[in-house]
Amino acid sequence: MKLHVIDTELFKLDGGAMFGVVPKVIWNKLNPADEHNLCTWAMRLLLIEDGDRKILIDTGIGDKQSEKFFSYYYLDKTNTLEKSLTAKGFSFADITDVVLTHFHFDHVGGAVKKEGEQLLPAFPNATYWTSRAHLDWALNPNAREKASFLKENIVPLQEAGVFKFVEEGNSPFEHIDFIFVDGHTESQMLPLINTGERRLLYCADLFPSVGHLPLPYVMAYDVRPLETLKEKEEVLGRAIQENWVLFFEHDPKIECCTLEQTDRGIRAKETFALSELF
Repeated sequence: MKLHVIDTELFKLDGGAMFGVVPKVIWNKLNPADEHNLCTWAMRLLLIEDGDRKILIDTGIGDKQSEKFFSYYYLDKTNTLEKSLTAKGFSFADITDVVLTHFHFDHVGGAVKKEGEQLLPAFPNATYWTSRAHLDWALNPNAREKASFLKENIVPLQEAGVFKFVEEGNSPFEHIDFIFVDGHTESQMLPLINTGERRLLYCADLFPSVGHLPLPYVMAYDVRPLETLKEKEEVLGRAIQENWVLFFEHDPKIECCTLEQTDRGIRAKETFALSELF
């Protein structure tokens, strides 16, 4: 098995929204805001080579939306999905499987491409994996999440017939299990990768960054914040007991960390690039 970090664009989101009830005087030390109260975040993906399979986890924001849409997020396009795949020696056609943790636009936008007036799967040879419960949730969005679930990121994949569903306790991958969490959104899937040496948790939006490890640091975007609190505690407890590595999708600088128990709760022990470990 080989693991590759696929960096895509950096983008900006409101710091208060990202840290919820935590005061700015505290969170601003973790990820300093600009004059508009916006913090910079990564959209960091993971590509897994496992035998003949090339499995991409999440797809970033993509490039098919309007200029007006992208203007809200101040994209830094130093890296893009295409640039990063090419730099690692891969093409879109090489990907055999795309795992979508959930359908918020910053995780799924790159799953669909625009060709002329057509919207098509960006990975022509891939099976797209999701949970049936989350797909149903995203296609019938509540008012709180409606702006994050864009039909153009979902319906073209459904119409192309590329979806298959992950069922809890029955993974389609030999070396990947899934943890399902419902606080951020219904049935978000967190891949837990068994590398043979240790396990790596792709944190998606349960822990967007190292700064979100403390239990009360819950995003205002979460539909069930108290459920997130409970899920964080359970996952962190298991992670420290089983010595997992955490991989962060949105932390602007830190890719991975190990954990330790402190008098303030479970915190990062060591932070490092994925390449330093695997």
